[in-house]
Amino acid sequence: MRVVSMSGSLRENVGKKDAKALRRDAKVPCVMYGKGEQKIFALPLTQFDRIIFNPAPCFVDINIDGTTYRAMLKDIEYHPVTDIVYHADFYELSDDKEVVMSIPVHTTGTSKGVMKGGKLAYKQKRLNVKALPANMPSEILIDITNLDVAQRVKVQDIACENYAILNPKSSEVVVINSTRATANATEETAE
Repeated sequence: MRVVSMSGSLRENVGKKDAKALRRDAKVPCVMYGKGEQKIFALPLTQFDRIIFNPAPCFVDINIDGTTYRAMLKDIEYHPVTDIVYHADFYELSDDKEVVMSIPVHTTGTSKGVMKGGKLAYKQKRLNVKALPANMPSEILIDITNLDVAQRVKVQDIACENYAILNPKSSEVVVINSTRATANATEETAE
């Protein structure tokens, strides 16, 4: 799992007036909860680019006044007009407590069905995974080498070690759809 480092400072005052002053200084009001008491702090707006504009999931090491906390981004609010980050919630991670994250799905190999002219289609590009932070995968790899035309991989077909996929077991993740080329090839074979 990718880890992004961020550093900020504790907020002395809490309220709308203080939050507006922070935003004018290009800082984002943040809160972290999960272990112990809530921590209310601010992070520079420029540090959010590394976690927002990257599709890969990540954990965040947040340094607040010299103390580092391992967390994950739980929720983010944007300004309704400018789409600038307005507020962020972080969840502090614990080594013995499972968390849920949306993990991207990637395929490996070349499908037999694609070689015959079929088309690979992702029914779900991300899956919800529940795991301890140490066991959280950064991606779910599916080998499609043996898939032929009209064959599919469902959630129940994915081998999971040390984590659980929370999506319904019968839902499709990847399918090889038939195309005109595969239909024509089937007709020619039948003749």
